[in-house]
Amino acid sequence: MAEAQQVPETAQAPLPTGPAQPLEGPPAGVSLLRRIATGTPMVSFLSVVLAIVIGGILMAVTNPKVAAASSYFFARPSDTIAEIFRPYAALVQGSIYNWQGADLAAQLYPLAETLTVSTPLIFAGLGVALAFRAGLFNIGAQGQLIFGALFGAYVGFTWHLPIGLHLLLVIVAGIVGGGIWGGIVGFLKARTGAHEVIVTIMFNYVASFLLLFLLTVPAFQRKGSTNPISPFLDESALFPLLLGPQFRLHAGFILAVLVTWGVWWILNRSTIGFEFRAVGANPNAARTAGVNVARATVLVMAFAGALAGLSGIAQVSGTEKYLSAGVAASIGFDAITVALLGRSTPWGTFFAGLLFGAFRAGGVSMQAVTQTPIDIVLVIQSLIVLFIAAPPLVRAVFGLNPRKPPKRTAGAAVKSGASL
Repeated sequence: MAEAQQVPETAQAPLPTGPAQPLEGPPAGVSLLRRIATGTPMVSFLSVVLAIVIGGILMAVTNPKVAAASSYFFARPSDTIAEIFRPYAALVQGSIYNWQGADLAAQLYPLAETLTVSTPLIFAGLGVALAFRAGLFNIGAQGQLIFGALFGAYVGFTWHLPIGLHLLLVIVAGIVGGGIWGGIVGFLKARTGAHEVIVTIMFNYVASFLLLFLLTVPAFQRKGSTNPISPFLDESALFPLLLGPQFRLHAGFILAVLVTWGVWWILNRSTIGFEFRAVGANPNAARTAGVNVARATVLVMAFAGALAGLSGIAQVSGTEKYLSAGVAASIGFDAITVALLGRSTPWGTFFAGLLFGAFRAGGVSMQAVTQTPIDIVLVIQSLIVLFIAAPPLVRAVFGLNPRKPPKRTAGAAVKSGASL
């Protein structure tokens, strides 16, 4: 009887199946922000397509030339179709390739301009995306960009150093300036629990008005000018031009490529990157596993601010060559859209920055050639954000079935929990 009651060594009690049931739907611990910021590539692509289609409809409805051509649509439909697509043709011509250019330089100028405009968007977008991956909503790229530009520009027009060393110190100053402004937010979040959205919004205002004030003091104001602008940066503090003086494309774009690879390596190949992703996935689980969540919060915001600070350097040492009240434009806010479209991945953010750079560069040509208001570009960007934030709407428009996660057992859940 004793032998009959013994359980064979190979037999195991069945694993409980209760905890595995929630895996059929969206994970309970995943926030809405994380689901939006890390959506599928197909949803991002279809969001762009849908926004462009709706933007085209708006342009067609408001364009008097389309209305005139539609009056004889059945006699010659090609005229109406040509007028509908004409603004987008001008957009491509102004951002990628000008087939009417007199020479090769004129034909490639739009592409070079797109790369130039994309550079600060890529830096700032990486800063927002990095914070997203750690579960933080960094709306402070605008203020971090301004602080990076402040620090870098001051070193650029105050210190007079040899070529190479001067630009290097300007870049370091921009990284430090943006990193400090972002790190303060992380510190407040970690020590006091202050919400990063509110703090970064307030810090944007502080940075903007501080910039306006500093441009009125002698240390930052250009001599002989009453305008709120700084002296020009030394030539040794500027990024070298890549394609000659007829183009604005500078070496900051190469730095953007290298930094994108560096952010990818940090997130996917380094210990600190693993901690960032662990905190973003589940801070409580990360804390239980031994991750210092407070330290990771401060570091990720400092890194995010440093990346946005590089965006400010791309402005003052790349295109503007001096500090002004409009140095940040709307780059810090556009970076949020860039990061969302790029699904908070480094290379996705890089290519999203190129797309928005094309919108910015081509929008001017579209307005000049077709008299289409450049504001339509802002409408398209806003629609992209709307559709990315509403994946079910995009799937419904294109008739796609909702993505259903595969059924998983408790054993599979334990396995997958070992890696993030």
